[in-house]
Amino acid sequence: MSSKKNKKLTPVQQKYQSFAKAREPKPSVLRNCMRAFVSGGAICTFGQFLQWVFMTYFDFNEITAGNPTVAVLIIISVLLTGFGAYDHIAQWAGAGTIIPVTGFANTVASASIEHRSEGFVLGVGGNMFKLAGSVIAYGVFSAFVVAIIKITIQSLGGI
Repeated sequence: MSSKKNKKLTPVQQKYQSFAKAREPKPSVLRNCMRAFVSGGAICTFGQFLQWVFMTYFDFNEITAGNPTVAVLIIISVLLTGFGAYDHIAQWAGAGTIIPVTGFANTVASASIEHRSEGFVLGVGGNMFKLAGSVIAYGVFSAFVVAIIKITIQSLGGI
């Protein structure tokens, strides 16, 4: 707890805070790392399986199979978020569920579900991009900078 917040507490509250902090269970780092590794690996393996299905049964090639694979992973993540199952999975798996596509879809979907009572425009539309908006803006800006660098190098005769 920061010292500013600690100054606002009474001495009894400060004593209780230190008492509670001393008895707080310490997280098992090795167990959390193993859970994240297994769950993240399972999500990635499922993504590879989906890509294989699209390439084998729907005549996609390795490059074009990526788009429907990502779309299916997003749809599954949003459905699991809507049914409340994603939070339970994430509670057990920890960092393994924040693989970019599924974690990002969960973030957007959970924010929109949380604020649906405020209406579609101000509630769902306005709040689902609070966290996701900065990620999207950073991604677009980074892509722009990389494209400018690539065009500059190509025009100078490189690559």
